[in-house]
Amino acid sequence: MDDFTGQVAVVTGAGQGIGLEIAKRLASAGAAVVVNDLDPSLAQKAAADITGLGGKCLAFPGDASDVAVIDRMIQAGVAAFGSVTLAVANAGLSLYGNFFTYSPADFDRVMRLNLGGSFFLAQAASKQMIHQKTGGSLLFMSSVVGHQALPDLAAYAMTKAGLEMLARNLVLELSPYRITVNAVAPGATRTERTDSFGKDYEAGWSDVTPMGRPATVADIAAAALFLLSPAARHITGQSLVIDGGWSRVNKLPPVI
Repeated sequence: MDDFTGQVAVVTGAGQGIGLEIAKRLASAGAAVVVNDLDPSLAQKAAADITGLGGKCLAFPGDASDVAVIDRMIQAGVAAFGSVTLAVANAGLSLYGNFFTYSPADFDRVMRLNLGGSFFLAQAASKQMIHQKTGGSLLFMSSVVGHQALPDLAAYAMTKAGLEMLARNLVLELSPYRITVNAVAPGATRTERTDSFGKDYEAGWSDVTPMGRPATVADIAAAALFLLSPAARHITGQSLVIDGGWSRVNKLPPVI
């Protein structure tokens, strides 16, 4: 599980948070990594941090919901490192909003990135893996809200549940080529974004989570690396919830 030597990973939405931690861990385990983020400065800083630690990394800024960008990202990985064997569809958007007033524009943005970006990254990456005859692994970033309802997240939640169904369905398409496809579903997780919500976020989720705290990015990355690793080569079409037991009790915190 700790040896990714010779692997080449593409990770979207990896300028910070969970995506960055996955990219760092893959690089530290020997993989070459293409780091994508919509914000060019975040992508460049992430790549600089990884290379500064001795890893092999290429920054590829761009909109992870744009099919042309996705195709160029895969080809950039091949040009820089010779292949693509791992793809993590981490880029996502959560636009909170009341169901009765949710706008078509917000709905389209969430669907295009969360579902469309993940679908077409999987398509482009798996086509490259098939061409290489190497096999590989795909990983979708779902969410606990794909399993449990939370207020004002109807659109976001349906995308996350949809990603888990996509992982199940692609077993039929990809298994003949030795490509695994799985999803992880984080619960409340401390990231730069959630830390900006203030101390009530961590305190509230600590109160309602059986394990006594929200997840860290390290918790999520550890599960992601397992599912991407050779140790999980016979695991496919599965979704792993990482929420400290919250979905088994489903108590709402004051800040979500």
